[in-house]
Amino acid sequence: MGALRDLVAPHVRRSWLYDAMELHPALVEAPAATPAVVAQALGILLFDGLLDRVPSGAAYAEDRVAAGGTLFLDHGAVRTVTGVDCGELPEGHRSLTRALEKIGYEHGETYDLGRLGMTGRSWRHRDLPEHVPQYFVSELHAERFSPGFQAAAARVLGTSRDPLAGVALDDLSADLSADLSADPASLLPTLVATLVACVRRHHDPPSLADYETLLAESAEMAWIATEGTAFNHATDRVPDVVALAETERAAGRPIKDGVEVSRSGRVIQTAHRAAPVERAFAGGEVRTVPGSFYEFITRLPLPDGSGIDLAFDASNAQEIFTMTRGA
Repeated sequence: MGALRDLVAPHVRRSWLYDAMELHPALVEAPAATPAVVAQALGILLFDGLLDRVPSGAAYAEDRVAAGGTLFLDHGAVRTVTGVDCGELPEGHRSLTRALEKIGYEHGETYDLGRLGMTGRSWRHRDLPEHVPQYFVSELHAERFSPGFQAAAARVLGTSRDPLAGVALDDLSADLSADLSADPASLLPTLVATLVACVRRHHDPPSLADYETLLAESAEMAWIATEGTAFNHATDRVPDVVALAETERAAGRPIKDGVEVSRSGRVIQTAHRAAPVERAFAGGEVRTVPGSFYEFITRLPLPDGSGIDLAFDASNAQEIFTMTRGA
């Protein structure tokens, strides 16, 4: 049946999702859980979880599959924080990328998201980089904001628990080398589930006062306060973002007003607006806040014919990030 299907099919909530994914034959046919197979399994499981939280994305995916189409997970995005105490977690992108490195991911490019007080980094898989999902991991620099903001951020993030506490990170790579002949299903609780656990909120619910302090200066930090390092968005790679946006608008889904085109002209993006979610704050009060969202991207070929343009664009990213402002 293939290691990837064995890793994914029993654990996704949507029985149709694995067959709906556009996957490279080398991933589908691999008999053992290679780093690229584990990376693809992680992406599919995180994608499945995001569809639970983003009804517009789930409706789009179901409609596309029902019409005979496929889904291609181009990348997922995660937000992190530097400049304040993050409890048991390392500050910034290392909270996630220390684990991604162990399954074959490498740093691609760094992007200045200065308008948001953030930095973004792309992480690509060393094997099949056009076909295994990338990660766009951003850092919010709390030290660039007011002392009151920094104090609120420290109170919120200081309660973080480390999902990798007690896990020898070097063993993640060793397990892939030593256990590739093992039953792939046995790897899920020991490896893939460990990785999935990295992509969620790890701190306690914030107080409403701290949330409002953060929101007054940064909608992005307020989002992190309620959602943590969960998938901020997952992105479907499609042939024509512009045409798709019109189709989504006609379907009544919450697509943003325009599309974003990179300076190169080769990376074109748009997105649904963030799904509103209910979150309980410390003390029990419940508020509706912006959750995650579903994005679309078209990647055109590089001029030298070496493949598609896997880059991101700082301007595009900063506009896409506004999807989590005021769901």
